[in-house]
Formats: sequence, structure tokens, C-alpha cells
Amino acid sequence: MGNIFTSRTLSVIDDMSISERRYLFEKTKILKDAFLHQDEHILNSFRINNSDFGIYEVFLEDSTRTRESFRNAAAFHKVKVSDLAVDTSSFNKGESYADTFNTLAGYQNSVFIIRSKLEGVCTWLHEATSSFAERNNLSRIPAFINAGDGKHEHPTQELLDEFTFLEDNNFETNQIHLALVGDLYHGRTVHSKANGLTLFNKVKVDLIAPPEIAMPEYYVEKMKSNGFEVRLFDSIEEYISQKDIATKWYFTRPQLERMGEKILKREAELRNKVTLQKEYLKKIPQNAKFYHPLPRHRVHPTIPTFVDETSFNGYERQSINGMYVRIVLLAMIAGTIGDDFTGSVSVHERNDEEYIIEVPPHVKGEKETDGVSEGVRPIRDGIVIDHIGRGEEPSVIRKHMALIIKVLNLDNSKGGEWVSTSKNEDHKNKGIIFRPGVSEFSRKELKRLAAVAAGATLNIIKDGKIEAKYRTHLPPRIYNFDDLACTNESCISHPIHNEGVPARFFRTKDNRYVCAYCQTEHDYHTIWR
Repeated sequence: MGNIFTSRTLSVIDDMSISERRYLFEKTKILKDAFLHQDEHILNSFRINNSDFGIYEVFLEDSTRTRESFRNAAAFHKVKVSDLAVDTSSFNKGESYADTFNTLAGYQNSVFIIRSKLEGVCTWLHEATSSFAERNNLSRIPAFINAGDGKHEHPTQELLDEFTFLEDNNFETNQIHLALVGDLYHGRTVHSKANGLTLFNKVKVDLIAPPEIAMPEYYVEKMKSNGFEVRLFDSIEEYISQKDIATKWYFTRPQLERMGEKILKREAELRNKVTLQKEYLKKIPQNAKFYHPLPRHRVHPTIPTFVDETSFNGYERQSINGMYVRIVLLAMIAGTIGDDFTGSVSVHERNDEEYIIEVPPHVKGEKETDGVSEGVRPIRDGIVIDHIGRGEEPSVIRKHMALIIKVLNLDNSKGGEWVSTSKNEDHKNKGIIFRPGVSEFSRKELKRLAAVAAGATLNIIKDGKIEAKYRTHLPPRIYNFDDLACTNESCISHPIHNEGVPARFFRTKDNRYVCAYCQTEHDYHTIWR
């Protein structure tokens, strides 16, 4: 089958299966031991050792630890390492991401390590540059490593965190009890844990943050859907007042400067809720370990420096582990190691369920309508979209109908729309749109109808009779429409960035939609421009 890791992009932690991550950690354990014993034979077995293998660091946001960790990992491999001079690059002249990285890929660069304020950048660049590489017969499809994108994810940080947790768990994966403390709203390192902690069979997560910087609901629900036990606390003080306290604590820096004047006025209060105090230590299990993605804030560290000399300090070793983990990751992507992998591969399952159902024009038990619905005058030829927003308030239904008319481009057609009371469904409200003279609906138009009016029924009327009837359900995916847009202005696909990234959404288990790039959640009303 060949090496399945070669040229793999790591945009989110879920791009690696549990088996693949366990393989990486097994190799990291071997590598770290070889470093400690200076076993050159084993160390050389990890090295790419190819001066023509290009690794490009592109940090569009400030970084010390991640940048230098990768730089030292690349130096270990004895490869070509480049650094994009962002201040003088064409990014400042309006050049697109795709053009920039396509150009660099053409110069025999195989791996791009990217930090950006824009979210979903690596997912998009993997798609765009893979096509470029194939069109131009490049010898290697470039790989992209997300070194942190906005408040989205930081998958390589998650890898080094997991490895450190494993070290402190005697490499057992049966269970973990972890407290996440600090700015859980902006903290991309903790967002990666919603899927990353699936490495462990049984997971309990305690989220410690005031509401202003609490974990976004999407990640909380993701944790729950992954089978985690999740508890919420407003402050460390509240948390340690109960008895079930985690032995692993993960702190993040409060990024209150991102949240406006009202929050800054309460800065001292909010910081105090997530900052460790010396008196708290006597209530925390003495075998507990504290972790932090580092560096700490110089003035307001959530883990004060008095902890450094104690047994609670797990963050310094955690930081050192970053280089080992990244050495192994680069070796895997280069194909230097990985031939002996035998586990399951990460696969993003594609849901192909049918969501447009054609039904007989008259279902047994239904009353003959002659091309009308309750309250609608009969039309000889045209369409009736019925059962819109069943059970909703009239004002909500009217707003929904306005969106349907806009999305289906029915604004300039004759006809009408109103809210009716169903005689067959306990007098629930529903919306009805009718358009005489509109008689054709292509497959693409049916898809648009399902995307914007799931649960509705489309009746196509000819000669006063229902010739065809379709019932719609929420599509598993929505894409290929020019008027779709993610509402997250930090997303690479948002129109304000003019990157030409086509919006794509995937349906969640609770019938919402998630952006394929930044994982921002939407309902189907909000994805249309």
C-alpha cells in the first residue's frame, strides 16, 4: 500500500486517527529515549537527511515556541528550511493565499507550516495546491501543517499535549480526568481537545471559566457526542470547593484584549477566576500535574512562577516534548518512517443519504387538492411550496418564506405567499408559497429548496393537477452555490477576504451545519448571503 503518511496535511487533530496518533507517540517515545542516551543509530533512522527536501515556515501571526520548535525539528532532519518574510511579501500587496503557496510549492517545497489569524487556511490550501501540483506534474503533493489558525485549532500542540498526558499516565489510555482552565473561548489549544482526547477510552473534562470566556457550545457538544463526561465551573475557587478534582490541569492565557471595553473593565475579576493562587494548592491532589501551552503572560501568568520548583510542574517537560513530537511528525510526512504502520487510517465519512424524495402526487388518505393547499386559489400551471416552517410562529414563518423566495429567485414571479393553519396537523401554522407559470425545477434547484426549506413539500401543477410532488429533508452537505457564506469573518472562506474559497457545510447530528474550513456552526437559515 505504501507509506500512508507521505504528504499528509494536518489541519485539525481529527485528520489523524487514534491508531495513527498512537503510532506517532510510540515513535516519539523511542526518539526521546534515543536523545537521552545519544543513540545515533536510532536518531539517524528518523532523519529525512535530504538537503533538497523543502520545509517552509510561514508565520502570519507572532509565535516563539511553535516556530522555534519546528525550526529545531527541521534542523534535526538536515533539510532545506525557509522562512517567508511576511512583512515584505506579496501578502501585503493583496496576493491570494493560493497563488502564494502554489508558487512556493513549485520551488520544490514539500511541507508548509502555517500560523494565521484566518481559520481553515490549511484545509483550503491542501485542496488548492493539490490541484496545482497535479496540473503541473510536481513530484510531491505539498503537505500543510496547521501551527494555529485564529481561535480554531492547534493540532500539533494537541499532539505534544497528548504525548505528555500519556507520559504521566504511564502510557495507559484507559481513562483521563482533565481540568481545562482559562480562556476556553479563544484558546485554540483546548478546542483541539474536543476530538483529541478520544485517544483515551474514558474521558472526564472539567471546564473552568466564567461565561465571558467559556468554551464555545459547539466544542462542548462535540465533547459530549464523543462520550466525554463534561462539567462546567465558573472559577477555580468554585471548582476546588467540591471533592472530585482532576489530577491533570491545563491552563490557557486569558485573551481579554480581544473582547472590548466592557470586558476590560472587569479584567481583574475575570483573571482572578482562572489564576492559580498559592492557597489553592493544599486542596489539589498532591500527585496532580499542571500543563500550559506556554509562554505564560509576563504580568498575569495563570500559573505563577512559584509553581516552577514544585512537583506540579508538567509544563516545562510538555514544552520540551514539542520538538520530539514535531520531529516524528515531519519524518512521517516525509515518508522516512511509517512503512510499519498497521492500524486504521483517518477517514472523514461521507454521508450520501437521499434528501429529495419524490412521492406519488396523491398519497392514500390525503385529500385531492387540485393543485392547491389550504386557502390558496387553484392554479392551472405552476408550483406550490407547502408545509414551510410547520408549527412555528407566523412571524418566523414569514421571515423563512422571504429567505426561500430570495434563494430560489422567485422575487419577480407572479403569485403569493401567506401563513395558513393546517387542518390535518392540530391546526399548526405553516407557510405556503405559490407561483403560477413556474413549472420546471432542475435537480440543482431542488437541492437549493432542500437546503433552505427542509421539511417542505413542492407540488408541480400542470393542467390543474399535481403532476409531481417532492418532499425535502436537510441535505448532509451544502456546497456549489455562489450565494453561500460562512458567517465567521475570520474564516478563509468568508467573502471579505476575497480568496475565492467556495463555501461548504456539513450537517451535524443535531441538524445544524458546520463550515468545512473553520467548523463554525450555523442553522440552515444563516448560511445564505
